[in-house]
Amino acid sequence: MNRAYLDKLFTVVLAGVLAGLALAAAALPAALVFGLGVKNLMPYTALPEALKTPQPAQRSNLYANDGRTLITSFYVEDRVDVPVGEVAPVMRDAIVAAEDVRFYEHHGVDVRGVARAFTANRREGTRQGASTLTMQYVRNALAGDTRLTEEQRAAATEITVGRKIREMRYALTLERQVGKDEILGRYLNIAYFGAGAYGIAAASKRYFSTTPERLTLAQAALLAGLVRSPADDPINGDADAARQRRAYVLDRMVETGRVSAADAEAAKATELALKPNTTPNDCAAVPADHNDWGFFCDWFTQWWNAQPAFGENVDERQRTLRRGGWRIVSSLDPDVQAKASEQVRAIYPETIARAAPTAVVQPGTGRVLAMAVNRTYGTAANPDGQQNYPNTVNQLVAGGGGITGYQAGSTFKLFALLAALESGLPLDTEFDAPRVYVTQYPVGAGPASCGGRWCPANANTYWMDGDRDMWDAFGRSVNTYFAWLTERVGADRVVEMAQRLGIVFRAPADAKMAREGAKSWGPFTLGVSATTPLDLAGAYAAVAAEGTWCRPTPVTSITDPAGRKVAAGNTDCRQVLDTEVARAAADASRCPVGDQSMYRRCDGGTAEELAPGLRRPVAGKTGSSERNATETVVAFTPQLSVATIAANPDDPRDAVGGGVQKRQIAAVGRILAWSLRDEPVRDFVPPGQAVAFQHTSPRTGN
Repeated sequence: MNRAYLDKLFTVVLAGVLAGLALAAAALPAALVFGLGVKNLMPYTALPEALKTPQPAQRSNLYANDGRTLITSFYVEDRVDVPVGEVAPVMRDAIVAAEDVRFYEHHGVDVRGVARAFTANRREGTRQGASTLTMQYVRNALAGDTRLTEEQRAAATEITVGRKIREMRYALTLERQVGKDEILGRYLNIAYFGAGAYGIAAASKRYFSTTPERLTLAQAALLAGLVRSPADDPINGDADAARQRRAYVLDRMVETGRVSAADAEAAKATELALKPNTTPNDCAAVPADHNDWGFFCDWFTQWWNAQPAFGENVDERQRTLRRGGWRIVSSLDPDVQAKASEQVRAIYPETIARAAPTAVVQPGTGRVLAMAVNRTYGTAANPDGQQNYPNTVNQLVAGGGGITGYQAGSTFKLFALLAALESGLPLDTEFDAPRVYVTQYPVGAGPASCGGRWCPANANTYWMDGDRDMWDAFGRSVNTYFAWLTERVGADRVVEMAQRLGIVFRAPADAKMAREGAKSWGPFTLGVSATTPLDLAGAYAAVAAEGTWCRPTPVTSITDPAGRKVAAGNTDCRQVLDTEVARAAADASRCPVGDQSMYRRCDGGTAEELAPGLRRPVAGKTGSSERNATETVVAFTPQLSVATIAANPDDPRDAVGGGVQKRQIAAVGRILAWSLRDEPVRDFVPPGQAVAFQHTSPRTGN
């Protein structure tokens, strides 16, 4: 029997002793002993996926659209992997000296170490371990694998002889398949260094605000010492104990010839010189000077939680986010966000109950560049009687979490306009709009009820009544024209058009009406359903993009730790309108904001001051709900769509009044001007003569 065989057999026997189980070695099945101890006599244990392709929990980082500006991180363990080649050699030497001085000599199980531990542990009051660095890595990798259940991970650290033997078998097999430097790198990336830092990259940043490749001898020795005793971290624990551990590591490095005695003494005399740096975690940890990013971050988590690619339910998707090590480049543009936040506060300060949630969306991609509202993102207490101001984490811009949205008034006339164009009616469809129009739609009692029929009235008789076509009816926002138009095409088609362009019915009553009573929902055309600035900006963006609707998205790209892009980060776009229909709607939408249609048919608008200040082609619409409870402005160019709604999210009875709309128009104009300052001036493509002037069959070509 050769010496190698005896050494390995002795390892197994002593492992049983160290586990504290009498006669454990004698009880081990012969096949197990031979499988562990005899090279080539039996196959080594097959490695689990956790050791073949390790996936320890890593933090996910959310960046702005430049790919560099960190918005926040999400993690249960602050860790990000780095290649071993990017770790300073002195750090590699320090961890070997501290944890496994014979790492480069054994094959995964150190027989001498086991014998030494066995001898020491027989002495009363002493206890030594015999785990090699490779065995430690095996244990940590199994305990931290994100693909395993909690029970499986717990089994990886249970104190049993079976677990110890399994570790040895895996360690021996791993070293047959993976090089020493790769194992060392994996160990450095998975080890816990205290103070919430997992892995050498997080530890370098946490303690010294540096990177692993820039660690000094003193810094490396300190970190290496913390692996054995992370509770002694000098930030939250015992600085003196950390110094003692550092000195121990330095002495071991001298013994192994990795550093000179003089260099070790100099390092021992070095002050700890800590530069603590914390990694933000979750949306509440966005940079303090960019608190307004919190609402975008919050919506990002809503979006992530709805993606089936990341798990079967919300809990699984959150675990995937916080353990998966994703690099997420968001759509947030910090410059556009800053301007939007500034302009929102020009509409309303954050100290009053009324809010002006605003969204900025890119046509053709659905990427959301900004989400702003006059609130502080956070859970700090508010003064008595103030539920959601100045502090809130409620999603006032995108809806959800109890926020159903706000009435957007005449901005919904776009959906009647589109439904009519799609049905074959041209832009020059004329109607002699009266002051009041009695429709066929049944309604309850109220100011817009004439004998139980819906009968809307024009807000300004002199300016709105009379012979109108789609251009000037949309520009002047003629209620009775659009009530008549809705009757012609069918209210259900108007509702369906809104849904097709991304309007979500979050209020249960609205959802029920859309589902069961759309044919009789004539008032829908005047914006009685609740919506959000994000939905509205996305709907108008589809017109700007010539009929291509894109689901609003907070991301530009998502890559996994290996650098592979995942499909969930792609845009979700589809052609939902005939191109000519979209072009015609854009042409009519130039009238409300003071621009001119391609056929020179605009004759007055509700926001005529917007276009002259912008000095580029622009389209849009304003909207006022009943008694000016809310006010809405939407504006778009071929490159950008902006929507803002003034409302009191906590009290719909608090009417914001018509005066705020002037401030909204100015704010939207400034957001567009700033955001497009370096962009080329682009015009809308004119609609063809047929969609402008001819009745045709339904226009559903694409």
